[in-house]
Amino acid sequence: MIVVTGATGPVGRLLIAQLLAEGARVRAVSRTPQRSGLPDGAELVTGDPSQPATMPACFDGAEAVFLHPRTFGDSAGELLAVAAERGVRKVVALSAINIDDPYELQPSRRRGDRNKEAEQAAMASGLAWTSLRASSFAGNTAQAWGAQLRAGDVVRYVHARFRETPLDERDLAEVAARALLTDDLAGRKLELTGAQSLSHEEMVAVIAAALGRPLRFEELPPQAVAAHLVQNGLPEPWAQALMARYAHYLDHDQPPSPARWTGHSAAPHGPTPTGWPTT
Repeated sequence: MIVVTGATGPVGRLLIAQLLAEGARVRAVSRTPQRSGLPDGAELVTGDPSQPATMPACFDGAEAVFLHPRTFGDSAGELLAVAAERGVRKVVALSAINIDDPYELQPSRRRGDRNKEAEQAAMASGLAWTSLRASSFAGNTAQAWGAQLRAGDVVRYVHARFRETPLDERDLAEVAARALLTDDLAGRKLELTGAQSLSHEEMVAVIAAALGRPLRFEELPPQAVAAHLVQNGLPEPWAQALMARYAHYLDHDQPPSPARWTGHSAAPHGPTPTGWPTT
């Protein structure tokens, strides 16, 4: 039995589907499991990883746990102690490639991610562990640009030449499943990226090719983009942190790995399989 925290998020759903496809038994933890809409075959249980006292029964009979950094608040160590007491032997922690950056350059912390805490708790737990240091998700572009893609053929955003190596979440799910189901990746901090460093402008070109549409990128000033994000519901500190990250790493280029990003993850149409990210 494998316990998945963050089960109803985009990574958790893909991971559960991957584990079920490989014949594993999966227990999906959710604060509101009746709303989860997860694949048939997963056992749904109610639990709150940020309140470890609610979790003991979730770990009964389980061998491994997937630790999502947005689920446990300040309770990662206590949560894994409960897991160990119930017989769990392995933890795979989702983390981030920018884990060692100053916190003010990690916008996802504003959304509740505790990547460093997840990795450190896994390593200190006494369990067999793997840390998945993921680069930015390909699906993030759908959140940032989806409305513009549906409305027209111009994507307006900040810093046309900002480069990163977007990781397809399906590839991440494959690696996480391998880490949970085998010992191949035990004791490793895996930096997972896509295969190619792409600028924002180049990403739009990839999406254009995937959709068969004449898209173009139009660069806007950072503060104009931040103001737009705030107007659309993003808290201002999050928007400012995101702009700060772009400015700081404008010329940053991450090393490639064998996965591919086709643009389908960012486009409003169906995905196609991609490859494996590795270190």
